[in-house]
Amino acid sequence: MPEKKSVVIHWFRRDLRLADNAALFHALSQHEQVLPLFIFDSNILDALENKKDARVSFIHRVLQKMHAELLQQGSGILIRYGTPEDVFTALLQEFSVAAVYTNRDYEPYAIERDAAIGDLLRTRQIPLHTFKDHVILEPHEVLKADGTPYTVYTPYSKAWKNVYSEDDTKPFHSEKWTARFLKYTAEKFPTLNDIGFKPTDIPLPDVFVDEHIIKQYHLTRDIPSIAGTTRISVHLRFGTLSIRKYMRIALQWNEKYANELIWREFYQMILWHFPHVVGNAFRRAYDQIRWRNNEKEFALWCAGKTGFPLVDAGIRELLATGYMHNRVRMVVAGFLTKDLLIDWRWGEAFFAEHLLDFELASNNGGWQWAAGTGVDAAPYFRIFNPAEQAKKFDPEGKYIRKWIPEFDTLDYPQPMLDHSFARKRCLETYAAIKQ
Repeated sequence: MPEKKSVVIHWFRRDLRLADNAALFHALSQHEQVLPLFIFDSNILDALENKKDARVSFIHRVLQKMHAELLQQGSGILIRYGTPEDVFTALLQEFSVAAVYTNRDYEPYAIERDAAIGDLLRTRQIPLHTFKDHVILEPHEVLKADGTPYTVYTPYSKAWKNVYSEDDTKPFHSEKWTARFLKYTAEKFPTLNDIGFKPTDIPLPDVFVDEHIIKQYHLTRDIPSIAGTTRISVHLRFGTLSIRKYMRIALQWNEKYANELIWREFYQMILWHFPHVVGNAFRRAYDQIRWRNNEKEFALWCAGKTGFPLVDAGIRELLATGYMHNRVRMVVAGFLTKDLLIDWRWGEAFFAEHLLDFELASNNGGWQWAAGTGVDAAPYFRIFNPAEQAKKFDPEGKYIRKWIPEFDTLDYPQPMLDHSFARKRCLETYAAIKQ
């Protein structure tokens, strides 16, 4: 029986890049034989009803490019499909594993998964080394003086900037060590069909960000008809680009942009410290809201046929591209929760299904912010007027007409309700909550 090859494994998850990758740098710089691994996690994928899921297609395409690059060096990424525990159990039979390196993930499922893999490896005396890579400052690094977490963004962001140092954004030059990837005959790269999926109909973004947009971001961020945002969220979600690089640039060029990146870390921190937000209101009293949950009205919202142009344009952009402009996201979410009084969890699930940049912490935080149930100093008084928002941010209707070609015809529906009436109804509903 041939002797098992001795390897160290780097487990790719939300860090799909070879450059400036913290765990990968530590693995490659400290070991001669590193096996790159990616697991198409059946615990996650089997729960996806849409087998043309754009996120799966995006991950697959990025992995193909990384694999092709490593093939030129005689290596390649080992791709497996299954539960992480089953995959690692099999790998321990195939290889003599000296250690596993990976970057930390702060979502509830990821925490449970990594604890289980850590336990499995410990039974074989194999260390699991984890590193900070997905955020600049981890949830436990920015706390109040009494050691408790912040629950309001502004004081959190001030504290974040006080804790931050330039060392936090220094790059890890993992790309300089790729010759140390294990040379082996790579297995056939699986197709999407092999893992039970089909190519998406949605155009997938390149791994590229127009950095010049960052300089003008404070001027252009709220205008949905122009390319005024970087759309980096999908790359930070899957780690195809380094948060360290873009936080460095943001802190040098545009504080408003840096603040948006800090919002992302704030929501990661909230999810980590307050996992009950998955499925429940951050502010427990708001679990008492008497949602109307009218299914016919929800169906109109999901189809972009509410008769409120900015809302409908946003939904149609999402369905066609897997993306929705952030200003429009706030209006769309506010309309569902405040005007229609439909449970924010319905909207959260809809976004989770369709957003290419879906990230649990940010999606949950954004929806709870819109619904007034989350981390906010003055929650339910904020009720967007969709018509006024359209006048302010799309005054010529360029964005609206792009996504609603029938806007100027009789085919476009009349508003499904009166906003003034809906606003009054919302305020009365929220005021009835016992604090």
